[in-house]
Amino acid sequence: MAAKKTKTASAAVQELSGSQIVIECLKEQGVDTVFGYPGGTILNIYDELYRHADEINHVLTSHEQGAAHAADGYARATGKVGVCMATSGPGATNLVTGIATAHMDSVPLVAITCNVTLPWLGKDTFQEVDIAGVTMPITKHSFMVKDVTKLADTIRKAFAIARSGRPGPVLVDITKDVTAAKCEYKKAKPSVLKSQKNYTDEDIDKAIELIKASERPFIYVGGGAIISGATKEVAEFAKKLDAPVCDSLMGKGAYDGTAANYTGMIGMHGTKTTNLGVSKCDLLIALGARFSDRVVSNPKTFAPKAKILHIDIDAAEINKNVRTAASVVGDLKEVLTIINKKLGKQDHKEWMDKIKEMKEKMPLTYPHSRLTCPYVIETLYDVTKGKAVITTDVGQHQIWAAQFYKYTEPRTFLSSGGLGTMGYGLGACIGAKYGRPDKICVNIAGDGCFRMNMQELATASRYNVPIIEIIINNHVLGMVRQWQNLFYGQRYSQTVLEDKVDYVKVAEALGCTAYRVTQKEELEDVLKKAVKAKGPVVIDCVIKEDDKVYPMVPGGQPLEAVFDADDLKAKQG
Repeated sequence: MAAKKTKTASAAVQELSGSQIVIECLKEQGVDTVFGYPGGTILNIYDELYRHADEINHVLTSHEQGAAHAADGYARATGKVGVCMATSGPGATNLVTGIATAHMDSVPLVAITCNVTLPWLGKDTFQEVDIAGVTMPITKHSFMVKDVTKLADTIRKAFAIARSGRPGPVLVDITKDVTAAKCEYKKAKPSVLKSQKNYTDEDIDKAIELIKASERPFIYVGGGAIISGATKEVAEFAKKLDAPVCDSLMGKGAYDGTAANYTGMIGMHGTKTTNLGVSKCDLLIALGARFSDRVVSNPKTFAPKAKILHIDIDAAEINKNVRTAASVVGDLKEVLTIINKKLGKQDHKEWMDKIKEMKEKMPLTYPHSRLTCPYVIETLYDVTKGKAVITTDVGQHQIWAAQFYKYTEPRTFLSSGGLGTMGYGLGACIGAKYGRPDKICVNIAGDGCFRMNMQELATASRYNVPIIEIIINNHVLGMVRQWQNLFYGQRYSQTVLEDKVDYVKVAEALGCTAYRVTQKEELEDVLKKAVKAKGPVVIDCVIKEDDKVYPMVPGGQPLEAVFDADDLKAKQG
């Protein structure tokens, strides 16, 4: 039905239905792709999507959770707001894990759901769930729209909230009658909520004072550096400071992983150079990071010789997990631009020589005699020339992907860091490919993770999306088994996956090309074929069940307790 202009209003004002307003607001925000799954209460919006298929591309996923992860992957790969849609009840609740994943990792996402009509709200109506209430703790804001005249402004607010400050997911739930009702609509330009300046000149001066007084500084880069677009400023800062640089899982790609002063990841599976170096430094400078438990391990013993300088946009993160000597609350790009202008070139040759020596003596290692996940990752790096977008699920393969693929650009490593969502990677990889069609997009998953959302292969094959799915198949829940092996007396309770599932046959049945690799010599040729393929490819890489991720810091222990396979052998005699 064509939109009708009102007689009394200007030509820019139109009378539209709620579903038409949703589509027009998405177009206002520059949305080109939406991931979702239809159902009864959201039919009016899907009917409008049908009419606007040439303007907004809708990707029908196999499960609503896949839609949320795809929107998340799209957002992480592009920096834009990802959008997903679902119907009421189970459709909406199936988005919850994906929304929580985005919330924990500060991903800008807008989830649009529809609910039962207003007269039937609160009456246990078919497929009724208070999804705004359910998602309140895992969103920046949750809206419920019961009045069509408030719909456009609510959607605009949702996008503004999602992308402003520390980004995050926002949910907009709309009753079905609102999507059918009509009101006047006037187009508006996208807005961004401007955050107040929370730092002072004194904060900047104190930070610089700490930096100048330091003899053994260490830079710790988190995901906030990527979100703020501060990679150039971080590189300039590190060069001026003459300091080593480490990163968190979320910070991968914020700093050049091939740089001489880069020491690798920090924390539970951080490198020995990083963990021991942070334990010896006298100033730890955290840039857009939140000091999670996987980084800190034990707050009482973390960086025991260091003063901590924390720069972050979120004031709630300051002194939340560790005590700081100084902090600057603000956008990292903005703050570092000021500091870089004021800070003169520093010289820490003795400290940098010590770090270089540690890197040479304590490199990452793995068995080279057979097929292993690190070998798969290194070969993938060579075949893709380090230019791919890598998504992962959660577990051993995730850490190996972080350790052995060298990330030199932001938004090229997408992983569920905060929530640790198994089944995240495949949907995220599909979303990343839609957002960055120029990039080779590869998901790395363990067999335990892959089976959680492997139905999304049907999505990839339906649209012939040229992604690569690598399954690191050790027939166990690898990371949980590693803990059982090291700390639970080798009691492998419910972690063995020795069943009859054939992932090559599953992939082929879902419309994908598939290969199985069991030997090192087979891998490179298969990867080259996958990169050249015009559609989705699955590679089932079979490795040993007891390969372990090292280095490792036992939970709650100081970072100095970091150990690898050689240390474990020496301890066991």
